[in-house]
Amino acid sequence: MCSLPVPREPLRRVAVTGGTHGNEMCGVHLVRHWLQTPGELQRPSFSAMPVLANPAATAACRRYIDRDLNRTFTLTFLKGLPPAGTPDSLELSNQGRELQNPGLSCHFLQYDPAGTGSYSLESVSKNGICLEMGPQPQGVLRADLFSRMRALVASILDFIELFNQGMAFPAFEMDIYRTVDSVDFPRTADGDLAGTVHPQLQDHDFEPLRPGEPIFKLFSGEDVLYEGNSIVYPVFINEAAYYEKHVAFLKTEKIRVSVPALPEITSTLVP
Repeated sequence: MCSLPVPREPLRRVAVTGGTHGNEMCGVHLVRHWLQTPGELQRPSFSAMPVLANPAATAACRRYIDRDLNRTFTLTFLKGLPPAGTPDSLELSNQGRELQNPGLSCHFLQYDPAGTGSYSLESVSKNGICLEMGPQPQGVLRADLFSRMRALVASILDFIELFNQGMAFPAFEMDIYRTVDSVDFPRTADGDLAGTVHPQLQDHDFEPLRPGEPIFKLFSGEDVLYEGNSIVYPVFINEAAYYEKHVAFLKTEKIRVSVPALPEITSTLVP
């Protein structure tokens, strides 16, 4: 979800990136398609540019080459660089793993790891939104996920067009999932895995995890139980790319938020 400019100004430029991680095929192949047929992204009130974000990693079919591009854009890294975007721009990033309901509805994850702020690719823009689709095997393109991501991007672009035209949008309430902590795998004294994600937890992203329920199955056969004091909602469960980061899953809390209405703008915003 993007933070909208205040006062309400039209968005004139949109960058649609894909392949931030070179082995996540939905974004890679969508951007390659849009580079051949850029008209699919265009709307009357703004220009949209497809960008293959990490061509070296894409060529090698690897998540990244030297460093994770989606963990790179910290304040330290950006210090001394030109300003990160302009007030009328938006960065739309396509990645590889979105945990969502069927259709076009999706979960909104508010991710601020350890209070460090944004460091992902879309954070270089004044307004950014990241779509993740899946789960999908690394290096594999699935038609259902490809089509869903294509439809989601189209819906966002359609919203921007209506926003630029000054259309009114009613207030509404929604659930968001805010990260609170990460959980590593059980490990031996040497740092090797001592177990894996429990079958009862596997593939249950965004579903409630209650105290006393199993989270890991040790190789010795015992279950490791969740020892927290409250219900949490795990996400990115057993994510392949997170093994190197020592993350078995992220714990989130579900929060109900109110989204204010956007009033109609009677004067045209489209030149």
